[in-house]
Amino acid sequence: MRLIQVTVSRGWRGHEQKIIYLYEAFKEFGYVEEQWIICPDDSETFKIATQKGMNVIALNNKSEYDLKYAKRFSKIAKELNADLVFIHNSHSHTLMVLSKLFFRLRQPLVLCRTLIKRVDTNFFRKWKYDYNGIKKIICVSYPVVDILKPVIKDHSKLCVVGCVTDIHKFIKIQKTGSLHKQYNIPSDYKIIGNIAAFVDFKDHVTWVNTVAELVKRGIKAKYILIGAGPLENQIKQQISDLGLEKEIILAGFRTDIPEVLPEFDLFLFTSNSEPVGGVLLESYACRVPIVAANAGGVPEVVIDNQTGLLAEAGNAFSFADKVEQMLNDTVLQENCIANGRKFLIENFTKEVISKKMIKELNEVLQKHKSIEI
Repeated sequence: MRLIQVTVSRGWRGHEQKIIYLYEAFKEFGYVEEQWIICPDDSETFKIATQKGMNVIALNNKSEYDLKYAKRFSKIAKELNADLVFIHNSHSHTLMVLSKLFFRLRQPLVLCRTLIKRVDTNFFRKWKYDYNGIKKIICVSYPVVDILKPVIKDHSKLCVVGCVTDIHKFIKIQKTGSLHKQYNIPSDYKIIGNIAAFVDFKDHVTWVNTVAELVKRGIKAKYILIGAGPLENQIKQQISDLGLEKEIILAGFRTDIPEVLPEFDLFLFTSNSEPVGGVLLESYACRVPIVAANAGGVPEVVIDNQTGLLAEAGNAFSFADKVEQMLNDTVLQENCIANGRKFLIENFTKEVISKKMIKELNEVLQKHKSIEI
């Protein structure tokens, strides 16, 4: 297979990381004859792919409906003699459809969908998801499938291939006290943390309210939020209003997650509409116990009382209860850490997910070739 992965996303979150992971796995296991990543030259994906020596082609779009981009992409795909195009974000989805409709892009299209978000908000948006040029939609979890079903006439195009984690990135398993030192946290205080962009569905509001409740209960801990995003100022104001400036540390965006995540004594994840939560899998890799919201695709990766604890989404008191339960029960912690790592290795490593992914892509390619014949 000669494969193109395409995105026009400029940012760097779980989905962009997934593109890099899949490229590495497809190469390592010999799943493709040749492959390329096509993305904007000012994107984090381009930067990281270039640093890693990957086949990456810069292609910049001016908008979601950039016909020049669509025309150029079709030409590049033809020149590369690519077999299949794997789409990784909504705007590139639109551009690939335009490339098909107006510029004779011949390659079959496969879409990777990771958001629990309605797609029927306007006619074109609804139509592009049901467009017959999209031969398969690979979803990260079943809640993503469920939200697409009312729009997609042919449900056989929908499948689930879970989130991918590179466990080889997370080799640090022993605490060194680095976060305690960096933020002058007393050594006998626990660190309860979260790593998430400051966007609505991550529900930092409930996270901060949970901290307020834990502080009232006298939990001996400090709380760290890692991430950045549009709602950061709102959360800062909430922290100030609740008088939690000395309790909550805003650590900003960090690139050293494999170093700092193992320093957490507990990962507190309040996201109320999470497709799957790749950072939860990273917590398993780092042997950090988890308390997470029983919402979205989280129950597919956190098995309550086995690999972590699930709390009621949006309910700070429920989260506080579960945090206390986990912190006060060392046997539960040990069991969740051991079970979580086993669950991760069996279901969400690059080896497992890339094998499932290439199976779905090959199925599309074989059907396409049989039609051409």
